[in-house]
Formats: sequence, structure tokens, C-alpha cells
Amino acid sequence: MTESNDQVIGAISWVDLTVENASATKDFYREVVGWTVTEVEMSGYSDYCVNEPQTGKTVAGICHARGKNAELPAAWLVYLTVGNLDQSVAKCIELGGEVISEPRGYGGEGRFCVIRDPAGAAVALFEHTKT
Repeated sequence: MTESNDQVIGAISWVDLTVENASATKDFYREVVGWTVTEVEMSGYSDYCVNEPQTGKTVAGICHARGKNAELPAAWLVYLTVGNLDQSVAKCIELGGEVISEPRGYGGEGRFCVIRDPAGAAVALFEHTKT
């Protein structure tokens, strides 16, 4: 996650792309967009943070569709900050949405899950760790 929009409810707090071949995909975007890349060790392989070339600021992630990420859609996934993940998931289901990926931890930063809205669009909901 990035430090901008830190814990602002309703903010877009992160965006990432989960695909079969993250290595080739990050190379594609590095060439097309000009991003620089930082590797993130993931227990035997690397996912990637991509960074603005002028500032070095991390702006997104490109991840391999492995393990718990295997069920995520191959699309740029927006992470929206919510105040209470469990309440947001319950409201999603109540309003006709579905959970694609069950809530789970995101390092020490918080928890997230991926939902599909009634129109079929996928989005991640992210709750920051309470400090």
C-alpha cells in the first residue's frame, strides 16, 4: 500500500494487477509506461512494485496469480479503504454482491478481500490496522 490516502475511508489506497506471468507483464509496463520496478520477495518467487520514473514513488503492484492470489481476476484491481471490512463484506452480500477472495491479512498493514459488485465488477476492500 502507499502512504498517500493513508486510512482515508473511501479512498483508492492501492491498485495492482495479478496475472499468470507477472515477470513479462512488468516488463511490458516498464517499456510502455516507463515505470521502474522493485522486486518483492514472495517465498521463492518475486512479485513487483512499480514506481514513477521521476520520483521513485511506488504507484502499483504486479503480482503472479499463485497461491491465494490464483483466484483473482486478471485486471487492474483497485483497493478501496473501508472503516470495517467485516461490515462492508456483509453489506456487499446483502446488496447482491459476492466475495471472490475471503478476507485475509496484508502484512501488518491491515486486511483485505476481493468482491464482485452486482454489475460484475471486481474491487478489493481494504481495512487498515487500527493504531
